[in-house]
This record gives sequence, structure tokens and C-alpha cells, in this order.
Amino acid sequence: MQQPTVKPQNPNFSSGPCSKRPGYDVAALQLDTLGRSHRSAIGKHALGLACSETARILNLPEGYRVAVVPASDTGAVEMALWSLLGPRGVDVLSWETFGSTWVNDIVNQLKLPDVNRLHAPYGALPDLGQVNFDNDVVFTWNGTTSGVKVPNGDWIAADRAGLTICDATSAVFAMELPWDKLDVVTFSWQKVLGGEGAHGMLVLGPRAVARLESYTPPWPLPKIFRMTSGGKLMESLFKGDTINTPSMLCVADYLDALAWADGIGGVPATIARSEANLKVLADFVAANDWISFLAQDPATLSNTSVCMTLAASDELVKSMVKLIEAQGVAYDIGAYKDAPAGLRIWCGATVETSDLQALLPWLRWAYAEVTGSGS
Repeated sequence: MQQPTVKPQNPNFSSGPCSKRPGYDVAALQLDTLGRSHRSAIGKHALGLACSETARILNLPEGYRVAVVPASDTGAVEMALWSLLGPRGVDVLSWETFGSTWVNDIVNQLKLPDVNRLHAPYGALPDLGQVNFDNDVVFTWNGTTSGVKVPNGDWIAADRAGLTICDATSAVFAMELPWDKLDVVTFSWQKVLGGEGAHGMLVLGPRAVARLESYTPPWPLPKIFRMTSGGKLMESLFKGDTINTPSMLCVADYLDALAWADGIGGVPATIARSEANLKVLADFVAANDWISFLAQDPATLSNTSVCMTLAASDELVKSMVKLIEAQGVAYDIGAYKDAPAGLRIWCGATVETSDLQALLPWLRWAYAEVTGSGS
């Protein structure tokens, strides 16, 4: 097969940190906060904007609060688990790497006695109809390492007694979220908006705030997990008064990403861009019998972290990924280390559809090269 000649203008298809937004230029960032204290008026203003603009652009319900917290999405999830769990039993859903991480934390670190794990292998979802909403429920909205998402929020009880704690790091700004059914949502800047790593976003609904103010965990809480003082929520945390020192350069970068998302039409536009990207890959998979989605049910197919398996051995798949990277066509598209061998191509809003279209002939060529199929 003849080698293609047209390459993607932007070869960055990593699932985190993800591609920067179209037209990104670090020189265009507003950098007057650099070298200033994050507790200065200008620093707190920028951090406050990171919270308030997130809430505005996501159109969060009244009473929902947003905070910038340490340690990316993982830190935000850990804050929620360690601060909120304990008063009720826990249903925890896992169908890929990070859901399994939360299972481990709940069972082996917090050592909670009443835990119900609903598990499914890579490519599938657990039976959502088996979730007990008298318990607290912990789940990922989109399995970043499997490319499997929950199809919607219809399965979540509106009259639930427990809290819903949702790791939505590769879903926020790319998928419709039923905010009124989610008591805690976490995400990071590095995913759909293509921001920088190390900082997480924690969104708390009123029911989560009520739990924080009525329940004190029996275990010690590190400083970076504490959200209450004297039994009351530290409201300043949700207005830009961070627990520890953030990178003001990363904050400026996130504000730039938010402004871009807002400028193109907000969440409906970022969702539309991601879904258009998925369609490019879906059409390609439909036309080539040697490549398949890892997701077994089309209703659960992620439109951000798109995972695919190939009719080839694990070693040949890895060779194909290396070949494409060596050509400067696509970087970081191999499957996650714990997932089945295959491709994982980010289709979030910051990726241009034209770049995905340019990538496809190279996938066909590289597969033919490593398998000798001439496909």
C-alpha cells in the first residue's frame, strides 16, 4: 500500500494531557498573575474566575459550588471519598482502570464495611439497574481507559437517599451531565479543554454540602482534603481561596481555555465538536473489518477517549503505534497500559475533525505495513 502524504496539522491525540485548543498560543495568555501571591487580590480574582466561569459556562444549578483543588482529578476524587463516605453503605461501579482504583481506595484504604462492587470487564458496563441508591454511589461517567461511558443519567434515582459521587474528568464539557442527579463531580483541566495538569476541579451540590456539615469522618484527614472548619463548609475555598499554592500559569491557561469554549458557543458547541470527531472514527470502523471499538454497546461508546481493538497481535499493534509516531503523524495513541492492546484516540473538543480525517489513511497504511496484509 502506498504511504499517504498528507499528515494531520496537529499530531497530538493523547488522552491526557490532551491537545491544546485550536489557535493556542502561550504568548496570548494573560500573565499578570505570575510572580504574585495566589492570595493577593489579583491572584484570588483569577482563581475566583476559574470557579465562577466554570459554573457559568457549565450552567450549574443554583447552590452548586466549584473549587480548584490539588492533584488533578485524582485529588478531587480522593477529597470526596475521604471526606464524605462512611455514614451509608457504598455502591461502587468499575469497568476500567480508574473505577477499579476507587474500589481499591474504598475497600483497602478506607476499609469501609458495607461495600457493593458492581464490576464489568473492559468494553462493557455493569448492570446499572442493580445500583442501590439508598447507598452512596461512586462511579466514573466516562471510562477513560476503556472508551465506555454511561449512556445517560436515567438510571440515577432522583429521590436517592445516598450521594452520587461522579468522576467525570473525560466527560465534562464533552457530554450532557444531569447535574441535578450528581452530588459531587470531579474533573481536571487537562482533558476536554486541553489545559495543564496538577489541578483538579471539585463540584459540590447542596446534598454533598449538607453531608460535609453533618458528618465528621472517624479517620484523620490531611490538610489538602479538609473542606470544613468548625463543622461548617469553608466557603472561601469555592471562591478562589485554594488549600495550597496553585500554579498561576496553569490558572491563566485554564482561563484561556474557558474563554475559548465560551467563545465558540459553550458546552453545546464543545459537545458537538467531540461528537463530530467520533463520527469520523465511527465511519472508519464501519468501513474496515480489521478494527473495532472496544465498547460493546454503541450507546456506551465514548466520544472523547475512543478505544479500539485491532485484528492483530499485541506486539503488532505496538509496532503500528510506533510506526505512526515515527512518521510524526500521531503521538500517544496506544491503549492505556492496563487496557487490552489497541488504539486510544482522543476526540475531545480541542481536536480538529480535519486532523482525524488526515490520520485515517495512515492508520490503514500502518496496519498493512505491520501485518503484511496490503489492506
